[in-house]
Amino acid sequence: MVQIGNINLGDFPILLAPMEDVSDPPFRYVCKLFGADMMYTEFISSEGLIRDAAKSVKKLDFDEFERPIGIQIFGHDIDSMIKAAQYAEKANPDVIDINYGCPVRKVVSKGAGSGIMNDIPKMVKMTEAVVKAVELPVTVKTRLGYDDDHKEIVDIAERLQDVGIQAITIHGRTRTQRPRIPADWTLIGEVKSNPRMHIPVFGNGDVVDAQSAKHFKDTYGVDGLMIARASYGDPWIFREVRKYLETGELIEKPDIHERIRVCNIQLERSIDWKGEWKGVVELRKHWGNYFRGYPHFKPFRQKLMDVETMEGVKNVLEEIREYYY
Repeated sequence: MVQIGNINLGDFPILLAPMEDVSDPPFRYVCKLFGADMMYTEFISSEGLIRDAAKSVKKLDFDEFERPIGIQIFGHDIDSMIKAAQYAEKANPDVIDINYGCPVRKVVSKGAGSGIMNDIPKMVKMTEAVVKAVELPVTVKTRLGYDDDHKEIVDIAERLQDVGIQAITIHGRTRTQRPRIPADWTLIGEVKSNPRMHIPVFGNGDVVDAQSAKHFKDTYGVDGLMIARASYGDPWIFREVRKYLETGELIEKPDIHERIRVCNIQLERSIDWKGEWKGVVELRKHWGNYFRGYPHFKPFRQKLMDVETMEGVKNVLEEIREYYY
């Protein structure tokens, strides 16, 4: 049984990754519907939280249905991270997660995200400070290292465990590696097999379907898997992975009716959370993923890019249903 603090995640949890501009409450909701065992908010700026910036505070929102859920924070200043963790704790999540994995240049250039992997002593000091500042379990998401010459994750994981984190998720690339480079799970496996490690070790990177999930589970012995980009437009992947791991059976991909049903759920929840115009506009990035692989979809995609009301989106979705049914 995998546990983070007192949170029971079952025998082999499948987690939804924190993804900026993707893993908001409406998207998390549909992923939970199909079996995500634990989820995280979009990453939240520590400076934004302590300044009470509206965008950062809004990201603290979650529904009870989403539990267990972690609020993920990032930053470069230790005092700000302490205050942000305490602020986030008031929202009553299940976990506070520290982002040491974001590779985006504007984050890294300030020494936040995976940028802090250039300063491991500071990384350890910041982690210890956050652990001591809150009552909730603290977890970390990070990478193999900053670059190919500094793949120090085996040592880093030990040191972070020693200062009190209760789980670690490791993405199988360095900060400088791009997504087109295959994830290297070898060091993730070494972290897991390290006899000094006793906290859950979750693997992330290139978990794209049920078969890849089984491969990484069986080969590297991790305690669970985190799915990121493969969930875009495919919240069903959590159900598919679970079924395959338990029975070896592959579930058929959802038909057009199921896709449109779930699109409507996410649309309605997005509008409830953000308001109609913003809720519609910010969903545009999802539509192509929901209908990936459908031939002649381009005209429908353009229509979905143009409409600005819930009724407009629903009308286009019905056109899509009629065309592909």
